[in-house]
Formats: sequence, C-alpha cells, structure tokens
Amino acid sequence: MKDELLSAIKYDGNGLVPAIVQDAETKDVLMMAYMNAESLRLTIESGETWFWSRSRSELWHKGATSGNVQRVVELRVDCDADTLLVLVNPAGPACHTGERTCFYREIS
Repeated sequence: MKDELLSAIKYDGNGLVPAIVQDAETKDVLMMAYMNAESLRLTIESGETWFWSRSRSELWHKGATSGNVQRVVELRVDCDADTLLVLVNPAGPACHTGERTCFYREIS
C-alpha cells in the first residue's frame, strides 16, 4: 500500500508537491514547504523532514543548521495525491523568524 501511494503522488511541472507540516501533538500547522521525490525519500529514510528549497534550488534538511529538526510521526497524502501532510514532533520553532509556526500573523 505504501509503495502504491508513493507512486501515485502527483508532482507539479517542476517535480514538486506541497507539504503541510503539522505538530503531531497540538495539531498546529507549523509550515508549508515543497518536496520533490528525493526529499520525500530522504524524509522517509531519515525520519526527519527534508524539503526542496525553491529559492536556493537545493535540498534542505529542516533543522540541519538551527537544530530545530522535525521528527516525522506520520506521513499522509490527500485524496487527490497532490498534497502531503507531515505530522511531526518539532525540536524547536518551525519558522526562520524564531516563531513556533510560520502562521503566526493573523489577518482577521
């Protein structure tokens, strides 16, 4: 079943799929980033989140420099197979600003 789900993932024209990262305990949405097939493979193999940085055009291991790694508890794919949900236990803030979540600014 796992291999079937992985092969069904619909990457966009750039080979990317959105990945929503959620705290496994609090259910707070921590961040949204993009994964490609290689970062998804590394995430599964290492048990920590890896993403594709669109601005730097390179793989990005979350927390590699800050220590704020995200340990994967569960990885899900949505019904259309075009978005991932990554439930994690974070070791620190998710946002580069130091905020716990990237969604700390309220519009209304």
